[in-house]
Amino acid sequence: MYWQTSRYRIELTSPKVMGIVNVTPDSFSDGGEHGSTLAALRHCEQLIRDGADILDIGGESSRPGASPVSLEEELARVLPVLREAVRMGVPVSVDSYKPRVMQAALALGADIINDIWALRWRDPESGAQALCGTDVAAAHPACGVCLMHMHREPQTMQLTPMQGDVVPQVRSFLEQSAQALLTRGVAKARIVLDPGIGFGKTVAQNFSLLARQSELLQAGYPLLAGWSRKSSLAGMVPTNMPGATLAASERLAPSLAAAVLAAERGAAVLRVHDVKETVQALHVLAALR
Repeated sequence: MYWQTSRYRIELTSPKVMGIVNVTPDSFSDGGEHGSTLAALRHCEQLIRDGADILDIGGESSRPGASPVSLEEELARVLPVLREAVRMGVPVSVDSYKPRVMQAALALGADIINDIWALRWRDPESGAQALCGTDVAAAHPACGVCLMHMHREPQTMQLTPMQGDVVPQVRSFLEQSAQALLTRGVAKARIVLDPGIGFGKTVAQNFSLLARQSELLQAGYPLLAGWSRKSSLAGMVPTNMPGATLAASERLAPSLAAAVLAAERGAAVLRVHDVKETVQALHVLAALR
């Protein structure tokens, strides 16, 4: 199995590590740490040294309650970093739902579009003929696409999370989103699916998606797992510490556990903040196999 992208055919015979590069002031875990172009590029270089197979660059936070940023602001954050990152010798993903950002990123040589809206979003100010991400992906000859499931939108997704058994709901949505791309002529090998851990789901629902990950794989596409530092891991503390909650920066151990469990259950790509430690953990899994 492989993931076809703009410049790279990414072999997925072993799990690949996607390193997160947040060029934002307000991301839930590392907002502001890599907010400047120089800081973001240094972080890219460090992630590659640590073993990242893919870089994922984003200019707008999607944490619960986050406010959207303008097209101009997102482009100003992302493009200077992307312009240099595409020269670093690894596939580069752009984490955006805005079609104009996707177009600009692909024009600079980005390999993958990673979209929390699964290519559905249209600019409400552009009228009925507004461009959507599906149009952008279909117009490109080879870019990779990651389609994610999100309930509602970042401002409201955790106010009223999903109800019922989320696994069949998430699988159905992702299958339909992928089919929409196939219908437009996008090759199946270009598509990866992401169940959207933390995006409008309860803690129990998130862990259900992990426990029953095999049901998502039955859709026939590689799976990306994004458990890194998520709030569902905040309660992973000893029972003799009542009321204790792990801050985002303290969630390394549960993040590694979730990453290894996801990989062991068939996830092809792991999107993480802590690349070096994740790569080391995956070596343990590889030795076991």
